[in-house]
Amino acid sequence: MVFVSAFAKAETVRPITILSAQCAMCRAVLESEEDNSTAKGINNGIKYLMIIPYILVGGVFYFVYKSRKKEKEITSEDSFLDS
Repeated sequence: MVFVSAFAKAETVRPITILSAQCAMCRAVLESEEDNSTAKGINNGIKYLMIIPYILVGGVFYFVYKSRKKEKEITSEDSFLDS
């Protein structure tokens, strides 16, 4: 909660011109083209770079969930056999 509120506070303090700043070379290349193919490529690259960590973390959580579920099934079978 503190982490989120810290970023919310940081956004309200900074002026809008600083928030929209980009690399000068990237901005010049993207604004000079008329067909926007480079801009689309950069946007797709950003999406690709953002998706990979989510897939990896999701996979880790999935395997942890499956292993805990399997562990619970084994312990419930053992307790059923002991009764």
